[in-house]
Amino acid sequence: MRYPGGVGQGRITLWEEHSRRAHFDCVVAVDGNDAIRGLAYGYQGLPGQWWFAEVQRGARIRGGDVERWLTDFFELTELHVRPDTQGSGLGEILLRRLLDGRTERDVLLSTPEGENRAWRLYRRLGFQDVLRDYRFTGDARPFGVLGRPLPLDGSSGASGASGASGASGASGASGANPEQDPA
Repeated sequence: MRYPGGVGQGRITLWEEHSRRAHFDCVVAVDGNDAIRGLAYGYQGLPGQWWFAEVQRGARIRGGDVERWLTDFFELTELHVRPDTQGSGLGEILLRRLLDGRTERDVLLSTPEGENRAWRLYRRLGFQDVLRDYRFTGDARPFGVLGRPLPLDGSSGASGASGASGASGASGASGANPEQDPA
């Protein structure tokens, strides 16, 4: 994600805290050598969480239909694919695996503004604008907040998702181990 200097280390503590939240789930893709190629995680968005409050603040500033999105959603908190694996379809596989079977009405995420693979993936999967050019407290970069109803339909990449194996474990973490790089 190319966090600004000094932010990455602070995120580790945050990631650990997130993993203890109710309805947390995580998927990790590893290669044949058990090296991590990508990961995705999230949890149910609820009042009292920092991201929920930030998006709600944006709704108050911008108006519109943002509040509707905050009533029943899964927050896609992180989706990362190693740069040398990007473009292989792994991001979509991870996203589909993570969202499969979720009971929330919608999924929401935030991502830095700019034309890139992440934006193309989210648009291809039907994510729409909730807030654009939004600045979260403590980060000067502009972000887009995107959302879409669940479940994801099977129109894009559904066959690639079947190439991942693994099942949810007691911790809520899943392992995806693609047998070959998806196209």
